[in-house]
Amino acid sequence: MSHVSFREKGQDFEASFDFVVVGSGAGGAAAAATLARAGRSVALVEAGAWRDPDDYPHSAYGGLRDLTDAWGSQVTMGRALWPVVQARTVGGTTVINSAICVRTPSDIFRQWEAEHGISDLEAAVLKKQDQLERDLSVEEVQPNALGRANLLAIKGEAALGWADPHPMLRYTRGCDGGGMCLQGCSTRKKQSTNIVFVPEVLRLGGTLVTCAPVDRVLFEGTKAVGVTGRFLHPERRSKGATFTLRATKAVVIAASVTHSPVILMRSGLKLPALGKYFRAHPGTGVFGVYDEPVDMNIGATQGWASTAFRQTPGLKLETLAIPPELVASRLSGGGVQLMERLAQYRHITMWCHAVRAETAGRVTRSLFGNPVVHYTLDRPDMERFRAGMVLLARQHFAAGARAVIPGIAGMPYELSPDQVGLLDDAPLDPQKYIAILSHLFGGCVMGKDAQTSVTDGNGRVHGVQHLVIADASVIPTNLGVNPQHTIMGLAQVFAERLV
Repeated sequence: MSHVSFREKGQDFEASFDFVVVGSGAGGAAAAATLARAGRSVALVEAGAWRDPDDYPHSAYGGLRDLTDAWGSQVTMGRALWPVVQARTVGGTTVINSAICVRTPSDIFRQWEAEHGISDLEAAVLKKQDQLERDLSVEEVQPNALGRANLLAIKGEAALGWADPHPMLRYTRGCDGGGMCLQGCSTRKKQSTNIVFVPEVLRLGGTLVTCAPVDRVLFEGTKAVGVTGRFLHPERRSKGATFTLRATKAVVIAASVTHSPVILMRSGLKLPALGKYFRAHPGTGVFGVYDEPVDMNIGATQGWASTAFRQTPGLKLETLAIPPELVASRLSGGGVQLMERLAQYRHITMWCHAVRAETAGRVTRSLFGNPVVHYTLDRPDMERFRAGMVLLARQHFAAGARAVIPGIAGMPYELSPDQVGLLDDAPLDPQKYIAILSHLFGGCVMGKDAQTSVTDGNGRVHGVQHLVIADASVIPTNLGVNPQHTIMGLAQVFAERLV
């Protein structure tokens, strides 16, 4: 058991292992656990710091500072500057997501086979997902953890007669509805990878290297033999010593949809599809205003969701409780007017949509070597985006809201029930909306054709040896559901096939 963290200049670190796994989020930690269980020596390398749950911040500001990549400042380069949400800490984005577990839909495997020539994953991934649900204590959200915001969403869904057979399942063990998912669960109820898989890797003799952003993969000819980079201080952001981690069996990259392709670019790989076919779930929220207090931060951050509209028009709907400082950033106005609007905080709750967008973007690297995401929703996806807002507004009113706050530039601040039809003609310009990109896909997509993909169906990079990608960057299509279960299932299948 070993944990190596920041080292000052002059204290270079070198070591050799069977496998080096870059990234400790859903993909990396799941892959590392599989390799360690097989008795292999594993180094798990994480760009961020180890944050003990006792030290998780209570505020959104602290979460951005301590747990996200570059304070959450990365935005899309395109028509609208929409934030790209990712973590940078041991456990990756599993630390700051809402722990929603959705099995990979069967139609996705059929799509991968028809469009990308990948034909032998379904049975293996679903078997791994069975085990993952046991390992990560997957449970349905219990009534005591729902809170009024989620109960109102259930009421609205029932009133509208939406047919959705899928209950909300989450990677939690006895969630008590503390409402702190976005800042990290300090009670350890959320079974993020830093709670389950990373400690298991350490118990099995693995090594965790933190504050260690990987610069590039090392090659001998066409064979990957390790990684190298410089330690980075988690507070000062100053560079420290060099680290070199050699892999005798394989290097597994699971550094995220934005970072994995850029690591390969910095390593000199020039694959035709590298960085291409970036996709995401762009989404936004609609606030409902209720006469009685809702107190959305009491209860599970996300305790209700619907996949009833996954195919048509291509949406996932869900509750999302955000803290007061983030609510203030979404309400228009300033000064006294903003404070008056924020005074409604206890009476409002936000429900959001995630668009199963077909728009494809790309990931490149800047002059400084950092990821740059180029992405602008096309008109069909903006029509889906608008349709999602209409559904959310109707759901709020069906649940008893007296008004909704759509947050669309150029439209009224509030809409009453008899004004909901105005949303049907809401603008289709992405700049008019406050939105984010979550659930990222692509950049190192898998496929049979090396001209249109980066890896094969086992995550192995075309044209090189001993280099595997094991995160959401291999996913070649938009899933339309939360991707963590798919990422972990794929990563464990890839790792098992390596062994």
